[in-house]
Amino acid sequence: MGNTFALFSANGGEMLLRWMHYFAGVVWIGMLYYFNFVQGEWFKELDADEKMKPSRGVAVRTLVPRALAWFRYGALATWITGILIIGLKGHLTGGMKGLLSTGWWVWIGTGALFGTYMFLNVWLVIWPKQKIVIASAKQVAAGGAALPEAAAAGARAGVASRTNTLFSIPLLFFMGAASHLPSYVNPEFNGWAVFAFVAVISGVLELNALKGKSEYVKMVSVRGVTHMGLLLTAILYVGLELLTK
Repeated sequence: MGNTFALFSANGGEMLLRWMHYFAGVVWIGMLYYFNFVQGEWFKELDADEKMKPSRGVAVRTLVPRALAWFRYGALATWITGILIIGLKGHLTGGMKGLLSTGWWVWIGTGALFGTYMFLNVWLVIWPKQKIVIASAKQVAAGGAALPEAAAAGARAGVASRTNTLFSIPLLFFMGAASHLPSYVNPEFNGWAVFAFVAVISGVLELNALKGKSEYVKMVSVRGVTHMGLLLTAILYVGLELLTK
């Protein structure tokens, strides 16, 4: 008699990791969209109304730190479980070498690269910059002056957050494509060409997250970042289909 509980088999372990990955990912991306689609737009309204403007300071001191905790640890759990899934998938299919020539890897590898950029943006850009903004708001509330670096820190965190929103759109598409897109991939495709194509596009956009402005890639508005995300997804998809045939 086989194992009664399928969840405790090797393939069951992969499914368990996927469940954890999905749960953490919903928390992470849900908070990302909250920051960009809800909170950011609300803050703009507060800034435009002198009577309501002090409410922003209260939110930054009390609400934002809690939201950022779920945000950054959701990102950490999503990234770790994603790496574990890829490693286990390689183990179950006889090694990573064979996996790298599959359509599954083309799509999931592209998504994983964007997910890694997003994870690093959370922990190395957004969170450190937001800590400065929060500290400044607390200092003002205590009767002190705002930290001089707070405005620049908030702006940089905003660009990185907008970039993560941009990246999330192709990320979600390619995660779904890995298991559900009926696409033929020639196992002899040039992996270096595929990597260079994705790395150059993602690298330029990530450089903008670190040094540029949202205006440079039309990400100032919710509509703008959504449209750019859809355009980015289309460009990547068409390029990958052509490069893997």
